[in-house]
Amino acid sequence: MNEPTPLSRLEGRYLKALRHHITDDAGTARNRHLGDHAVAIGLETLDFARIHDQALAKLLPAAGTPKEREAMTKQAGEFFTEAVMPLEETHRIALEASAHLMEIIETLGRRTEELASSKRELERETSDREASEAALKNSHIAFDALLRESRVLEAQLKGMAHQILLTNEQEKHLVSKQLRDEIAQTLLGLHVRLLALKQEVTDNHASITQEIAATQQLVEESVQTIQRFALELVPPS
Repeated sequence: MNEPTPLSRLEGRYLKALRHHITDDAGTARNRHLGDHAVAIGLETLDFARIHDQALAKLLPAAGTPKEREAMTKQAGEFFTEAVMPLEETHRIALEASAHLMEIIETLGRRTEELASSKRELERETSDREASEAALKNSHIAFDALLRESRVLEAQLKGMAHQILLTNEQEKHLVSKQLRDEIAQTLLGLHVRLLALKQEVTDNHASITQEIAATQQLVEESVQTIQRFALELVPPS
């Protein structure tokens, strides 16, 4: 003979308890114990309802009149309502746990997205800072080159001015024309380059801006000196 399974044992216990409830109007504590047993062996509410229907079908023929059958069915319904409560509570807890788990998953998803966004923002800030540092470094290099160029040009201008004073009138006229056409144009180009460099340097680097301004002033003074030399050498007719 096959050994009873947990399901068959529950079915036998349920039939016995239901019969006892109908005949003796027993309390509900024992009914809930059946529901606990159903939870323990992993039954769902529909499985438990099937056990109830099978047990009721076996008991109904014992009732004589339709009124007695109706009363038995009502008592059996009360019995099932009490017995199934542990399953319903288990399902409710499971649903609440599932909902809570979904909230946790959604929260983790939002947090992950926030962290990813923060990481992207940090990478952008790092990239911008590196680009700014590179631009500043290039500005330093360009400024140093322009400053050296302006100093060399200043020295050349001083040498040319000294040479002009020693030449005759014809040579003075020739040198003055070259001075206007070539050196002044070079100074103008240097001035334009300094303006462009000054626009590239941010407000946070005031020292470089001041140095550029000083160099611009030097270029402007050189232009004025050249113009004065040109007028002195070749007065307007």
